Amino acid sequence: MTKSSLSQHDSLFKKFLGDIAVARDFLEVHLPPHLREHCDFSTLAMESGSFIEDDLRTQSSDMLYSVQTNSGKGYIYTVVEHQSRPEKLMAFRLLRYSVAAMQRHLEQGNDTLPVVIPLLFYHGTTSPYPYTTQWFDCFADPELAESVYRQAFPLVDITTIPDEEILTHRRVALLQLVQKHIRTRDMLELAVELATLIEKWQYSKEQCKSLLYYIAKAGNTIDGEGFIRTLAEKAPTYREDFMTIAEQLEAKGRKEGIQQGIQQGKHEGYQLGRQDGVKEATHQLAKQLFANGVDRQIIKISTGLTDDELNILLV
Repeated sequence: MTKSSLSQHDSLFKKFLGDIAVARDFLEVHLPPHLREHCDFSTLAMESGSFIEDDLRTQSSDMLYSVQTNSGKGYIYTVVEHQSRPEKLMAFRLLRYSVAAMQRHLEQGNDTLPVVIPLLFYHGTTSPYPYTTQWFDCFADPELAESVYRQAFPLVDITTIPDEEILTHRRVALLQLVQKHIRTRDMLELAVELATLIEKWQYSKEQCKSLLYYIAKAGNTIDGEGFIRTLAEKAPTYREDFMTIAEQLEAKGRKEGIQQGIQQGKHEGYQLGRQDGVKEATHQLAKQLFANGVDRQIIKISTGLTDDELNILLV
């Protein structure tokens, strides 16, 4: 099908479906009854479909309508397929439209998702439409996909998992234990457990380095030296690495302290210089007003200077 032919189909479709009365009849006729009963079609309104990604817009003519439902404002999205060959993964494309509409709804200040009903209008040469519009069928294993997406997504909430259980989680235990307590515990209290895990599972040097930098940056301990010493004693394989990292952290801390001091000094210097500049300008103004014969009391009020300061300036 040529680009010109597609444009003709697109123009005719939009001419009709851009009329709310026609769109209302179309949706009342073609929406499934169990969905139609939730919609108050007297509130049907045209919405912009400009949020659709460019790669999708080049393949279809999109019409987006909003309608009040029993549970609040929802969206009905209609797509016209102009291709002579039906698209096998059209159901997934419709899902992408739906998610895009939900995202725009949130960007408009809403904090709950609307129900979006994608509706495919097809008029290709192959009849009937040969592919499913059930998006689970787009997967190589539809049953597995359905088991994932029809229930709550898995959640790993380490804040609720006992430490004893975390310690049984093999190689991921170290990460979980540290991140569970990084804000609430002195890391020195966990040093033995951490060292035991490190020695047992033989983490890479880069992982250990990242761990210590993370603890130094995001955690807290009343005895950093004692923390490193405990790690080195309980994980002798990494003793040299831990001491090297500790030295690097100490050097980095000194450097950051120096840089912070320099920046603070620059800021304080700027503030002092600015204050001196304002003071000098005030003094010059007072002298100029006095030279022009302005009354002393007016000068005092205008500049905010004290009598003593004026006595020194105006002698």
